[in-house]
Amino acid sequence: MEMQENQNQSSGLTGNVILELIAYNQEHHEKADNLPIDEILKRIQPGRVNWINVDGLYDFSIIEKIQAHFNFHSLLIEDVLQEQRPKVEEYDGYLFFSLKMLYGINGGNIEYEQISFVLGREFLICFQEKEGDLFNHFRERIRLDQGRVRKKKVDYLLYRLTDIIVDNYYNVLDAIGEQIEDIEETLHNEHSEKTFQRIQNIKKELIYLRKAVYPLRDALSTLMKEKNDLIEEENERFFDDIYDHIVHLLDSLDTYKDLTSSLMDIHINTQNNQLNKIIKVLTIISTIFIPLTFIVGVYGMNFRYMPEIEWEYGYPFTWLVMILMTVGMLGFFRFKKWF
Repeated sequence: MEMQENQNQSSGLTGNVILELIAYNQEHHEKADNLPIDEILKRIQPGRVNWINVDGLYDFSIIEKIQAHFNFHSLLIEDVLQEQRPKVEEYDGYLFFSLKMLYGINGGNIEYEQISFVLGREFLICFQEKEGDLFNHFRERIRLDQGRVRKKKVDYLLYRLTDIIVDNYYNVLDAIGEQIEDIEETLHNEHSEKTFQRIQNIKKELIYLRKAVYPLRDALSTLMKEKNDLIEEENERFFDDIYDHIVHLLDSLDTYKDLTSSLMDIHINTQNNQLNKIIKVLTIISTIFIPLTFIVGVYGMNFRYMPEIEWEYGYPFTWLVMILMTVGMLGFFRFKKWF
């Protein structure tokens, strides 16, 4: 862990760490923020759901104090601090779950961060890489006691937060779908390098989404197959619902992948057709000029005795022959419908 801290320092990672505790049950709700980590940990109350948010992983001393307070395994802390695939790991008395939280698409790149959850008997800790998340509306629902969350335990909180993250995957996927539709319309009128680059960006976005969603499906499958006493049986169906959403997302990703491949094929075929038209025009021009060049070449030779050179009508006759040949060849090409 000292090595991880040194890596953070050497890479220039700096910023503020935002700490927040939301402790609630059906009768009470308390929120504490802008407090040192020692004060946050002291405010954890038994008999309530204690939701701790750590936004920013820059101050390693905060992570160490959380680790010491809950007696977390060192491997769990390494997983929190390192970029990795979504996964679920069970420890003695708590559960680790990490996934990607997607915000949207900006400039052809998906904005995201890794979020790690540690689920205990009466606590859920969220470790995020930077400030901000998708949970502000849900925090307000908890405060106002809307829905069933205040009546449920901490495993239901994990479900709701995961569900919010997965639901936003659909927003990102819808944005990609809009990009595909826009490119389909553009391809009818424009076949520039910019269009090709946009298709490549979509392919890159879809590849990243697949890397985020496929391991998440496996992680949720592991979570459901391996019975865990931290997740109540009545709440397992909620995680089953998230799993169904993930499967639907994967199907949509496959569909968008096929559409993107079709767009690429259309773009390449259109470019080839344009190239073929250009080559056809150049070939026709070259074919017309071959006999004309032959005639000009013959009468451009510097022999002293060439009968036609002394002919009074030799020059206009040569022009007449060349014009008739050009018109005749154009007529033949037109008859063959070559242009």
